Amino acid sequence: MSNFIQRIKQREVSISLATFNLIIAVWLGFCLNFAFFNKIKMLTPYQGVKVQLFLVATVVVVVALYNLLLQILDWKWTAKFFSILLVFIGGFSAYFVSSLGVVISPDQIQNIVQTDPSEASDLMSLQLLTWTLAFVVLPIVLILWVRIKPQSLAKVLIFKGLNIVASLAIIGSLLFVFYVDYAAIFRENRDLKGMISPQNTVASTISYFHKKAPKKDLPLIRYGEDAHLVEDIAANKMPKLMVLVVGETARAESFSLNGYAKNTNPLLSKQQGLMNFTQVSSCGTATAVSVPCMFSGMPRVNYDEQLASHREGLLDIAQRAGYKVTWIDNNSGCKGTCNRVEQFQIPETLKQKWCADGECLDGILLDSLNLYMSQLPKNDTQPHLVVLHQMGSHGPAYYKRIPSEFQKFKPTCDTNAIQGCSSAKLINSYDNTIAYTDYILNQIVDVLKANTNYRTGFWYLSDHGESTGEHGMYLHGAPYAIAPSQQTHVPMMMWFSDAWKSTAQKQVDCLNEQKSTKLSQDNLFPSLLSVLNIQTHVIDQNYNMLHQCAVKS
Repeated sequence: MSNFIQRIKQREVSISLATFNLIIAVWLGFCLNFAFFNKIKMLTPYQGVKVQLFLVATVVVVVALYNLLLQILDWKWTAKFFSILLVFIGGFSAYFVSSLGVVISPDQIQNIVQTDPSEASDLMSLQLLTWTLAFVVLPIVLILWVRIKPQSLAKVLIFKGLNIVASLAIIGSLLFVFYVDYAAIFRENRDLKGMISPQNTVASTISYFHKKAPKKDLPLIRYGEDAHLVEDIAANKMPKLMVLVVGETARAESFSLNGYAKNTNPLLSKQQGLMNFTQVSSCGTATAVSVPCMFSGMPRVNYDEQLASHREGLLDIAQRAGYKVTWIDNNSGCKGTCNRVEQFQIPETLKQKWCADGECLDGILLDSLNLYMSQLPKNDTQPHLVVLHQMGSHGPAYYKRIPSEFQKFKPTCDTNAIQGCSSAKLINSYDNTIAYTDYILNQIVDVLKANTNYRTGFWYLSDHGESTGEHGMYLHGAPYAIAPSQQTHVPMMMWFSDAWKSTAQKQVDCLNEQKSTKLSQDNLFPSLLSVLNIQTHVIDQNYNMLHQCAVKS
């Protein structure tokens, strides 16, 4: 081994620091950003030769920018460290941009920080391994292999000065020539910078820790302290039991209830009394944003993540008003929204039945709900709010989300390297997850329908949608301003038992009238509290679905 290493060292290539920096700049600026340049090509107003000239100018500008940056970072004793770091970060960010159409943003960094091992493992694929070897491991090996020639400090400073001047001159002249075009493109597509690796990851990480990372030891802000029930649970009136299902990665356009051509809702479409809301938008395009937002009481336009992270929300208020609130999770956690309420501990027997390789099918939620309800006192008078958090249609390993008997639509994409599947196979796999959700939700309604001890209600709302190759985008988490409807248009449904309707028929009729109204996750907080007959001054009536009927009348 020592002889082998010695032979490698003897073949070392010696280059100057200036040459080293230029090579790294070309790799970072050109080789890792084909997806960005392709997007620029699509947005350019030119045709023919002018397109090529504009693309060449864009490549040169990006390379010159990285060359300028490296003159500051890279010195003989720091060059390899920073170069390896940037190549490592850039290699992986370029994979997600190029292969999955992901735009790297602070929200995406938040997703990475809050993900769990099983979610992370779903991203591992042969394609990622191949990319890692070619675009991360190989260039790092070459960086370690090459030798930087020793030069006097004066000579290094001269070359650095020349490179800085040349880079600035190139950047300035090309931006001047194409200023109108760049200004128009980037003004209308502000998130394009999220496609330039590795600056997208570096800048987004800094932004995340500066603006989004939860601050430690912040005092809990109490909210809705005046919350109270506006009806008494009398001896002849059963308590309420509401099941709120927080869906995962389900998009409205894939529900046949909303007009989708495939019959993805064979069971719910036959469920009597089900209300399906067709025009609902999400607060965010990722769980880490949408879930805290929908429970926070803040509308999306005014949503403050830092405030939401240490202020009481919907579940706290319901608990204060007298509800027994319980969270049952089959996802990566409640993102802080259930920290102060009961979190149901799923028994090992159910995990053995439903789980494999650290992931559980959503059937575990149905069994857990049945178990929870079986343990309630027979003469219980306390109202209950139970939240079920689905695994749903979480990608990219859609095939893992369903039992084999639910592979209704074929052929399927049975891999997590979904960008390598045909569109038909990928969509079939995604649609199968929707069909399985249809089964789970229908079973939940049937369980509630059979219960005679409570006035039962059901509310389903997905956290965000999913892209399956439309516009070259996969998965979710796109910046909201450019997110396609596949990621923001989400399904929402409600159902109420006859016992519930017997005491709240006007409320149910009011909700039913809004099935085609434009709604959003902003409506959940005030509307659910009102449906539960909870009164508090923090309910914003502008978003309260029940208040809309009062206004009309």
